[in-house]
Amino acid sequence: MNAPLSPPPTESLEKLYQNNFSWLQNWLRERLNCSHQAADLAQDTFVRLLTAPDFEGKVESIREPRSYLVTVAKRVMIDHFRRRTIEQSYLQALMQQPEQEGISSEQSMILLETLYRIDAMLDGLGAKVKKAFLMSQLKGMTYREIADEMGMSESSVKKYMAKATQHCLLFSLYEQLDA
Repeated sequence: MNAPLSPPPTESLEKLYQNNFSWLQNWLRERLNCSHQAADLAQDTFVRLLTAPDFEGKVESIREPRSYLVTVAKRVMIDHFRRRTIEQSYLQALMQQPEQEGISSEQSMILLETLYRIDAMLDGLGAKVKKAFLMSQLKGMTYREIADEMGMSESSVKKYMAKATQHCLLFSLYEQLDA
């Protein structure tokens, strides 16, 4: 009969970094085709671990450190690309504005941060719920107009709006509790 596998030796966050940073950076470089971006995102991955609540206490329980790091790195990449998409959309919208309506760099940064927060707030909503909510809030469309546009009943739109509103309120509540 085979003896049960013993758990791997525990690693501190420092050991996790020392043993895996270069490997993670190479893994990211293969996917991004950019060594600078790979280095930034590898660093961001470890920053995310450092800032996670009580991560230092959990590091010992990680059985497959590289698999765990890949999972975290994928989330960091998704957040990075989401932020970049928001920034590009924002800059395109700015370029379409007449010059006299230009805004200061401080106002621009405030607007970008607001867009990031809105994106984070809407994250987790289904695509249809998110679309209905944005059509209502950004385009000022009525529930009937949204229903017609999306090919659904007005009662479905009302349910979507209730779900989106509840989601946003809970997000705001959690954000206030974290502050």
